[in-house]
Amino acid sequence: MISENAKYWIWLTQCLGYNNPKLNKLHELYDNIVKFVEGGEHEWRLSGVLSANDLEKLGKQPLSVSDEIISSCRSLNYSIVTLEDETYPEKLRNIYSPPAVLYMWGNTDIFDNRLVIGIVGTRTASSYGTRNAYQFGYAFAKFGVATVSGGALGVDCAGHRGSLAADGVTICVRGCGINNPYLQGNSAMRAEITRKGVVISEYPPDTEPLPFHFPARNRIIAGLCDGLLIIESGEKSGSLITADLALEMGKEVFALLGNNSPRNKGSNTRIKEGSAIPVTDFMDILAEFDNIYVTEKDIDFDGLSLADINAIPVKPSKYANKEWPPKGITKEKEPLASPEEVPIKEEKPKHRENVELTELQKKVYYYLSDEPVHIDKIASDLKIPVFKVLSALTYLEINGLVQSGRGRKFQLK
Repeated sequence: MISENAKYWIWLTQCLGYNNPKLNKLHELYDNIVKFVEGGEHEWRLSGVLSANDLEKLGKQPLSVSDEIISSCRSLNYSIVTLEDETYPEKLRNIYSPPAVLYMWGNTDIFDNRLVIGIVGTRTASSYGTRNAYQFGYAFAKFGVATVSGGALGVDCAGHRGSLAADGVTICVRGCGINNPYLQGNSAMRAEITRKGVVISEYPPDTEPLPFHFPARNRIIAGLCDGLLIIESGEKSGSLITADLALEMGKEVFALLGNNSPRNKGSNTRIKEGSAIPVTDFMDILAEFDNIYVTEKDIDFDGLSLADINAIPVKPSKYANKEWPPKGITKEKEPLASPEEVPIKEEKPKHRENVELTELQKKVYYYLSDEPVHIDKIASDLKIPVFKVLSALTYLEINGLVQSGRGRKFQLK
């Protein structure tokens, strides 16, 4: 589907830029953008929106610049939706500087009247990060919840693939044109997304992935979701930009509890500051939304295909394809011992001594053992409200004293 007035809006984005709040101002002033465009310089000046530099740009760019873009979209079977169209996502209309034009590949009728959760995080995700992103995406899909992410390596890709594994709906927002070969390794995933979901961009089909496109792209992810989940985010991660935008828009922001790795510094800091709600599984998120009926649903995460998870591409480490050990460091080889000679040593986690904890944190810490126990049982046995137990567990897990497992269970680390 390509709307009748698409060529006028495309022309305006080519003249004034994509992420420009003046475009939305023009939409508020004119019921039909044709009146503005065809009114010429006289009408452009009367609008009171544009600067002298803007007027010069409009005067230099012919309207025919839109024809090639529209022709390309038709040949690729992409839809073009503008601010004037009824199919434009309602969730984006009220954000600051909504995209005037959206190029879409897939199902264009999935944005509204459903719960959407954003999944964002580092491109260099650990196995813990990719596994959790995949499982969250899978579980959300099982509950009929759509996910949205940026289609990048690592966490984004894992969240999309988890939704697809459960035959769910997921939305991929690209920081380049939909048809651009950037991240070619994910092209099959993007094609699969379009079967039920959609790949979208505010940039024409072949637009290159320029650095400033991605922060602008993040406002669309934040706008489309009802809640945003951060999984493994460094101190200066782009996912934190998305989280800040979501907070400004009044969305709920969640962060997966992680260890003290630099990968988790950003998300853990958000938890400690109180700007992100700590979570350990998908039920913690679904329980925050009144418009979805949440019950403990038995999802067999252990039965998920590990091959699918392990196939998720991430950026290689700095040691990839390099000699190891590095030159100048020798690594002595030791003879392999036979199985009979290798002692079997089973070390169970123990409570650490001389750890500074509050009284509440001590009660929870010394209650736990190496056997996983559900948070509700902890609260019941200790006669402490669940939210206080969760606060203590959050502190203990961030400091590497306990670890969480599936089903909201905790044990010593």
